[in-house]
Amino acid sequence: MMQYDILIIGGGAAGFFAAINAAEMDPGAKIAILERGKEVLSKVRISGGGRCNVTHAEFLPKELVKNYPRGEKELRGPFHQFMTGDTIAWFEKRGIELKIEEDGRMFPVSDTSETIINCFLSEAERLKIQVRKSEAVKTLHWKDSHWEVGTQKSTLSASKVLIATGSNPKIWNLLEKLGHSISPAVPSLFTFNIKDNRIADLPGISTHAEVKVQGEKLQDEGPVLITHWGLSGPAILRLSAWGARELHDLEYNFNVEVNWLPGFSSEEILEQLKVLKFDLAKQQVFKKAQFELPKRLWQNLVTASKIEGNTTWADLNKDELLRLAQQLTAAVFQVNGKSTFKEEFVTAGGIDLKEVNFKTFESRIHNNLFFAGEVLNIDAVTGGFNFQNAWTGGYLAAKAMTS
Repeated sequence: MMQYDILIIGGGAAGFFAAINAAEMDPGAKIAILERGKEVLSKVRISGGGRCNVTHAEFLPKELVKNYPRGEKELRGPFHQFMTGDTIAWFEKRGIELKIEEDGRMFPVSDTSETIINCFLSEAERLKIQVRKSEAVKTLHWKDSHWEVGTQKSTLSASKVLIATGSNPKIWNLLEKLGHSISPAVPSLFTFNIKDNRIADLPGISTHAEVKVQGEKLQDEGPVLITHWGLSGPAILRLSAWGARELHDLEYNFNVEVNWLPGFSSEEILEQLKVLKFDLAKQQVFKKAQFELPKRLWQNLVTASKIEGNTTWADLNKDELLRLAQQLTAAVFQVNGKSTFKEEFVTAGGIDLKEVNFKTFESRIHNNLFFAGEVLNIDAVTGGFNFQNAWTGGYLAAKAMTS
């Protein structure tokens, strides 16, 4: 039986980060990473469109945690220990400079995820960390003061084990047998599938809007992007993350209300439309967009308000004004299904957070069993936040495993 000081189950971002930091903190430790697939770091490779969105330029823990629908309270302490600035310094120390984009996302200056992957692989090699691929873990139990890990190839033992397998149902089953509670996985970060004439011919148009799910306490405000499938963009993605469980329970069939003029009510816009009726009396309503809305969106909303194409502002009747105010501030769209956002396969679900000590990322049920990354019931909105959770958890677990 192969014996190790630390076994890391899962060859992704959190697993490699934990292994590298543990090896640096305790140079004499014998460490191995077990990866069930033929390749390691595959999610890192495709993240951020192949550029690897390493973290986000938010440097206050109390602000950073607001991007985690699940994990907000638990991550506040850990982020005081290892934060965005620490991540930047960690990579810079290894010759990798990160850059901040306009929306706050941070990428390697090289604009390729291979930079991050090569860094992890070379660090693992330098620190003599064994990387064992195609080793799917089948069994895990505590025996005679160590963990015994069975794979399809071998049986290994370790003083400490860290699980960093993401949303892997087989590992969750093993953890349930060990007494851990698991929140079942549901998709997070997805776009809304909508077939509607008001947006059918507008893919690529983006505008600032307020969005809320009817019948639920779910709303957000921000850029909304019209796509071939329906609605996407930051406001929709945040809504999908915060409402991951509720929208799953609705089987992704629900109504979403869009206010294309956020901050204004139907009544306020109706008064402004009455002013336009007077000021632009001779102009055709259809021809010139108002309220700085994209022209084609404005025209589709005018058509949806049953206003004829050649109608002038002066000719608008009371009902038409009411309908237009409603379309501009409370347009209801029926959502039928969802689509994955790019390559971001993010799920809500995992180990119950009450069963983890977030000072060390150690199990409260079993000593010497640690967790990092999305195996925990922690997930974030898009923008580099899921990786920051992986780095923080991996670092603090490494510290605890080697102290």
